[in-house]
Amino acid sequence: MLITVAVVQATPVFFDIHATIDKLESLVIECARKGCQFILFPESFIPGYPRRFTFGASVGLRTDAGRELYKTYWQNSLQLPSPELARIEQIARENNVYLAIGVTERDALNGSLYCTLVYVSPTEGYLGKHQKIKPTGVERLVWAEGTGADSLRVFDTGIGRMGGLICWENYMPLARMSLYQQAPQLYLAPTADARPTWPATLQHIACEGRCFVLGSNQFFSRSDYSSAYQDFLDEDDLVLSRGGSAIVSPQGEFIAGPLWDKEAILIANLALDEVLKSKLDFDVIGHYTRPDLFSFGRK
Repeated sequence: MLITVAVVQATPVFFDIHATIDKLESLVIECARKGCQFILFPESFIPGYPRRFTFGASVGLRTDAGRELYKTYWQNSLQLPSPELARIEQIARENNVYLAIGVTERDALNGSLYCTLVYVSPTEGYLGKHQKIKPTGVERLVWAEGTGADSLRVFDTGIGRMGGLICWENYMPLARMSLYQQAPQLYLAPTADARPTWPATLQHIACEGRCFVLGSNQFFSRSDYSSAYQDFLDEDDLVLSRGGSAIVSPQGEFIAGPLWDKEAILIANLALDEVLKSKLDFDVIGHYTRPDLFSFGRK
């Protein structure tokens, strides 16, 4: 099977869910016109990754201004289900594309926020989600830990088997193994990590999992934050995320990217048979395992 995929490296309209979905729709339309069947968006594209934000918190201290900012972020995060999700489903349906979108998800009942990857089908609508099981560092201030095994899923779709982890979850070997055991063909790795070392991570996952790896990051600069948020930045902050999005083959070779320092869309034609062919050399869940020595169980 030959499929056409897109990885979006773009800037959201920070902390404005409706304007960001407007931008998402225009990007989807552009990709669909170029024949894309699947599109990946970065970590917390909706409503934006809150880089440099402290939300007024330090050890033993919170502020009213920080709580007010948290409320704004919460109000512009994506609830499941919601009219905003219904609109995203409509965008996928009208453009006949599968979508995987990094969002900050809000729980209407408990008030918590989660870093989530949402999957949407053009025919079935919302397929499911993966919640980040371990937010990194100060991310834990605003994002709760995800539901774990229930969302560590690979979805069997009309264009292949797809699943993924978010950002530094990909440095958790057992989390990767949980996905490998479900034989993904498309391994998704949306991120906020724009370090030059990140593309090597994508290559390693591709070689280890013998799957196509799609990595997507935001590109944004100081000017993308409104004046209300400029105080969170240092004077020398110009580019806050360089990007680094890429598409990698099951042999660990870059098919597209890494892409740095601009908004753009990476598009590639992927022959899914390459996943099967690459397993002649190595198969992490097949002939290159030693179940007599190692076991991996899921509760």
